[in-house]
Amino acid sequence: MHSSDRDRVVLAVLVFAVLFSQLLLYPGVSTLVATLGADETASAFAASALDASMWFLIAEFAAYVAFVGVWGLVSDVTGQRTPFIVAGAIAGAVGYAALAAVPTLGSIPFAGVLALRVFQGAMTVGAFSLTMTMLMDLEGGHGRNMGAAGIAIGSGAALGAPIGGQLTELDPRAPLVVAAGLLVCVGLAVSSVDDRTPDTRRTARALVDGIRRQPTLSVPYAFGFVDRLTAGFFALVGTLYFQQQFGLDAGLTGLLLACFFAPFALLQYPMGALSDRIGRTIPIVAGSLCYGVGIIAVGAAPSVPTAAVAMIAVGVLGALVAPATMALVSDLAAETERGLAMAGFNLAGSLGFLGGFALGGTVAGRYGYELAFLVVGGLEIAIAVVTVPIFLRLSPGTDRFRSSDRGDA
Repeated sequence: MHSSDRDRVVLAVLVFAVLFSQLLLYPGVSTLVATLGADETASAFAASALDASMWFLIAEFAAYVAFVGVWGLVSDVTGQRTPFIVAGAIAGAVGYAALAAVPTLGSIPFAGVLALRVFQGAMTVGAFSLTMTMLMDLEGGHGRNMGAAGIAIGSGAALGAPIGGQLTELDPRAPLVVAAGLLVCVGLAVSSVDDRTPDTRRTARALVDGIRRQPTLSVPYAFGFVDRLTAGFFALVGTLYFQQQFGLDAGLTGLLLACFFAPFALLQYPMGALSDRIGRTIPIVAGSLCYGVGIIAVGAAPSVPTAAVAMIAVGVLGALVAPATMALVSDLAAETERGLAMAGFNLAGSLGFLGGFALGGTVAGRYGYELAFLVVGGLEIAIAVVTVPIFLRLSPGTDRFRSSDRGDA
């Protein structure tokens, strides 16, 4: 096996481990925050179980948004990735472990718990974003590299929640302990991968100016925002819709969601490799158009079998779009600016995920599920239509958005 192939596998496993550890906490979050003292405090952040759970999740995402750019910038300025991934993973593990220890201390207010959560999120996002950046640094085609990242992300999302639910049944703090252990493993294992960061050092201002001079990065950022918005929408609104519309229990709802997650995770690598051969335009533009139609079709499905078929189609189309979008970031960013460029993509994605909660929940609550699916699917269609002129202008006759890295793996 070529070293790039081996490193691609190792890095994909590490991306999986970081995201998997994050998702472990989600299914039992209401029980977890109660265990951490949310039901025993007069904090404004814990007026109800729902409020406490919401703020616990928001604290991590807010830290992601605030610190992901810092990690990318520091990595590019110093010309190193590995030591910062190690630092972020180990510190993130400390954050998870500290949260698990809160009940034994017994005197930390819930605001202090949220502060620990912010610290954990700020550290974890460094390990996550920079490990993805190390995949960008590999030879062998940006589509293949980002396809590997996509498989890791999709698998982590698909497996983290159900396994986290089982761990919560054993002990509400068990997901925290397992997450801490996984991040320690990430910190130890990443040192086995060659750090291929370009050794040309630049000042922070030069890096930021370089990103500003590449306005076309706004294209994959916009797609990343909308794509993650749809993911947040399905995570919240989709789950409630299936249960209320079809009377499904949690187990059957999970199986229906798996109809999306399974093809979305498993097809990322071949779809990313496909985009290396045919370019990024068709997978991103045509894929997004069909993806938006598929989302609307899920909301219009009259029965569970038709909804399952629609979810499978949406999963396949999502797998077509996602790795090509991430690979486009690699294509457009200079080698010395990849850390900051990927940080920007992950920032847009985090904002999109939060937007999916907010937009989907608001529209569904006020106007019904049918309009919510129409709005979210329409946004995916709209971003594809709006960017068609950009793709055509930048790729006359040839596809400017093909991978710039054609090296053999």
